[in-house]
Amino acid sequence: MNTLALSDEILLTIDKPARYIGNELNMVKKNPKNVDIRFAMCFPDVYEIGMSHLGIQILYDMFNKRDDVYCERVYSPWPDLHKIMKEKNIPLFALESQEPIKNFDFLGITIQYEMCYTNILQILDLSQIAMLSSERKEDDPIVIGGGPCSYNPEPIADFFDLFYIGEGEISYTELFTLYKQCRKEKVSRKEFLRRAASIPGIYVPSMYEVAYKEDGTIASFTPKYEDVPATVKKQIQMDMSHSVYPEKPVVPFIKATQDRVVLEIQRGCIRGCRFCQAGMIYRPVREKDVEVLKHYAYEMLKNTGHEEISLSSLSSSDYTQLEELVNFLIDNFKDKGVNISLPSLRIDAFSLDVMGKVQDIRKSSLTFAPEAGSQRLRNVINKGLTEEVILNGAGMAFEGGWNKVKLYFMLGLPTETEDDMRAIAELANKIAVRYYEIPKEERNGKCQITISTSFFVPKPFTPFQWARMYDKDSYLGRAKVVNDAVKEQLNRKSIKYNWHEADVTVLEGILARGDRRIAPALLKVYEKGGIFDAWTEFFDNNRWVEAFAECGIDTDFYTMRERPLDEIFPWDFIDDGVSKKFLIREWERARKEEVTPNCRMQCQGCGAAQFKGGVCFENKN
Repeated sequence: MNTLALSDEILLTIDKPARYIGNELNMVKKNPKNVDIRFAMCFPDVYEIGMSHLGIQILYDMFNKRDDVYCERVYSPWPDLHKIMKEKNIPLFALESQEPIKNFDFLGITIQYEMCYTNILQILDLSQIAMLSSERKEDDPIVIGGGPCSYNPEPIADFFDLFYIGEGEISYTELFTLYKQCRKEKVSRKEFLRRAASIPGIYVPSMYEVAYKEDGTIASFTPKYEDVPATVKKQIQMDMSHSVYPEKPVVPFIKATQDRVVLEIQRGCIRGCRFCQAGMIYRPVREKDVEVLKHYAYEMLKNTGHEEISLSSLSSSDYTQLEELVNFLIDNFKDKGVNISLPSLRIDAFSLDVMGKVQDIRKSSLTFAPEAGSQRLRNVINKGLTEEVILNGAGMAFEGGWNKVKLYFMLGLPTETEDDMRAIAELANKIAVRYYEIPKEERNGKCQITISTSFFVPKPFTPFQWARMYDKDSYLGRAKVVNDAVKEQLNRKSIKYNWHEADVTVLEGILARGDRRIAPALLKVYEKGGIFDAWTEFFDNNRWVEAFAECGIDTDFYTMRERPLDEIFPWDFIDDGVSKKFLIREWERARKEEVTPNCRMQCQGCGAAQFKGGVCFENKN
């Protein structure tokens, strides 16, 4: 085993030292001297969350299957260790070799949510790598970002050398080949980046210039050189059945957030909810063959010893071979003590039948996500759920023995009225009524309905990217309307209501739709001690308010405006495969409260057919 980067003395004084020692089951061991490229793969949050992330597991496996690359893992040190590393000048290290990140060729950071942006700065700072890409030296690692937040990379563009736009299975071979070539030719860092900008899906922020109008909106966004493309096109893995997938994922030493085998059954979603970024950027839907999935399920359970397997997808019910797969899992693993987890299912007869087979009904709750309380607003957001479907589903569940229901909604959606807010409480009450319609002797005790509301954030590449947001007080006012309406309901004792933190929502909106002018404020927040902002106990809104004020940033500019259709967005240089024309059409349909059918019912010409596969071509073979 390698000498540990942290002494026993340090390990004994910090929380969960197992986060930092590596050497877990299925960890890949290579001699760093025998490879051409060392790649540190980072999830900028604590080990337990990072270890649950499927994308990193896939890329870790894919990179390490190559003889010329050694991919190692790194996560954000918890605040107790952060403090010690700063005091004792210990550079951040990779788990596998326990060697400093600053000696690697690449530092790859997956960016899953906006609130991890200060943790990205923590990673760079503790690694002793210059935070601004413009200040990095020739032998510093190339810092590359990817993941859903890279679809608007601009607020963090100053900190990255490159971004990879799209799915990681495609362009890395070309990037690694170029890197080795440039090293052989002894070309400068700047020249490597310039050549990398020509690789499909690679965005190099330093190769582009932004000009602004007097009103603060973008006037132009242009490449600095002729050989740098004006548009960066999303990369997408079309053949899911033959793509790389780990048979031996690394098993964490301590309980991870999702401590189980994850089986990705498809990518993309047919539904077209207008608020949902994932539903747009992962188009088109591509399924994995059921026989391939059976193989991976068997191998992954055998190689990890996990006691749970979860099906990963944005909408599992839409997987066309779900029944066969679920029956296979039940028949082969249920008796071996393996739990089967089926997230993102529609609550219909088949799903309930399956869940009844795989769950302890008495312990588990059912989750519905109507997202809006009234039918009118559900039509606005294109959530194809009617009240009848919701109540029928709940009724079938109650008759099947369930008595706990979780309901998820959003507040602050476009066109929302007070009636729509009150409708959330009214819908919860109707579900409770449906429960108490069951004869008393057939009920499973009292019913428990938990309502959770988050506040809506308009995301890039969605039909709602033109929508406005609200300020903190307005969001909390909306939550109060729902809370008061809950108290008026006949079955209020059966209903519990939680709402999201409003400060965080406003901030997410600024970071999700921000431009390059945001970066100095991010640096200031970090300098004021901001890390782990995604964690309620560490989040301090005052830091952000102060930083924005010190940098002269008008936050309302990013959140409170409804955007005109001709405004240039910071992310408009990215082609994600879904046309702006389609998004505008959906934005207009939303305001008319018109529902758009899903991809299997009728093609809407969103643009994803250009990838020549998946759901777009299901009936054309």
